[in-house]
Amino acid sequence: MAAPQPYGSIIGDGLWRNNQALVALLGLCPLLATTTSATNGLGMGLATTAVLILSNVTVSLIRNLVRPEVRLPVFVLVIASFVTTVELSMQAYFYELYLVLGLFIPLIVTNCAIIGRAEAFASKNRVDRALLDAIAMGIGFTLALVALGGMRELVGQGTLFYQANLLLGEAATGLSLSLGAGFQGALVAILPPGAFIGLGLLIALKNLIDARNRRRAAARAAHPELPQAPASGAIAPG
Repeated sequence: MAAPQPYGSIIGDGLWRNNQALVALLGLCPLLATTTSATNGLGMGLATTAVLILSNVTVSLIRNLVRPEVRLPVFVLVIASFVTTVELSMQAYFYELYLVLGLFIPLIVTNCAIIGRAEAFASKNRVDRALLDAIAMGIGFTLALVALGGMRELVGQGTLFYQANLLLGEAATGLSLSLGAGFQGALVAILPPGAFIGLGLLIALKNLIDARNRRRAAARAAHPELPQAPASGAIAPG
């Protein structure tokens, strides 16, 4: 039997190395459709994370009770049950935000990121690891949603976290930032093409950071005698 994945590796995969939005490219429907603002992205990300946590924990608990032939229908039923719970909760407590997100809340059922984690991880690991995986994957997905939504909102409307009170209450009204009424935004940023362009830019940024880290790791491996964190200047690969 393979050794269980270390907790640190689970967190690193969820937040960065296997980010479901930027690496696995799963859940693109809500990612592209709801991220017209940072607030919408945060709301969808939190709803998805809640479903991911509840479904991962449940699938891990019942993994030894479900026969392999029916595991996928059972997983979908579990996910659908929790999506309904989250949808009703949003209707009760965040109704205005629910109206904004609309159809995409029920469509969380078909989010490949959630069913993928249930099948690939939760069904094969203990509850503690399944819970940690769900939290890490959910936070990583939410950060991507907020980053994309914030970028599109800022470029398209000149605001950031506009109508944050819909999600965080009236106390969050002061969180909204604006570049001024005279700002002429780029309309394409909040249209569907802007979602694809923004996602491409985020993926490119992540790839650049990963490539830079690999070069640094290669330089340290080639010259172990050099300090790992020089005070100034970059270590050139040998």
